[in-house]
Amino acid sequence: MPRDSLTKDQIVRTAIELLDEEGLEGLNMRSLGKRLDAAATAVYWHVKNKDDLVLLAGDRVWQEIELPDPEEADWRAAATALATGLHAMLSRHPWLVQAFGSYLFYGEGKARYDDRSLAVYEKGGFGGDPADRAVAAVFTFVLGSVLEVSATASLTRRLGRNGGDAEELFQETLARAGEVAERFPRLRVRLETRQATDYAAGPDETFQFGLRALLDGLQGRITG
Repeated sequence: MPRDSLTKDQIVRTAIELLDEEGLEGLNMRSLGKRLDAAATAVYWHVKNKDDLVLLAGDRVWQEIELPDPEEADWRAAATALATGLHAMLSRHPWLVQAFGSYLFYGEGKARYDDRSLAVYEKGGFGGDPADRAVAAVFTFVLGSVLEVSATASLTRRLGRNGGDAEELFQETLARAGEVAERFPRLRVRLETRQATDYAAGPDETFQFGLRALLDGLQGRITG
């Protein structure tokens, strides 16, 4: 594909697909050009370098989050929708969690989400600095909640490239962790009384529980 038939939108959308499949470490201009059926030089005509592309892709995925109207919803419901939407987006694109450690993201997509978040918390009774801190606290909680998803995706890719079996390693790790837990009374009780299916549902239930607790605490700080 010649450079004059490529668009920045095509490049960014394809980069997101590649990042979802291969992670940050799998994104390079050569592999991207191959997916686009274009020379790497044609990609450079539209984006400066890999770092520029990661920033563009990172900002684009923020626009996937549906934003509630703060005037039509209770602030708690709106805050929950924002946090849940962010959690789902980061889970779909676990490379973005990894990228937060190396990139400073900005752009219209993220600004759109941040501005709506402030509107929701201001409607809830937070003003000025307290609204900023409330938004930051919820974002930090959501980010922490998807670290395991990001780590698992990264490990699975690495094992796949090295010819390893990710599922086998996970099962072996769970078995070893269980052996360690048996030596501790409270962990042993949980292993004995809970089924594997309970643990499979654990991360989502933990996220919902933690979000409710965090919003309860924030609501208790509203004055006036």
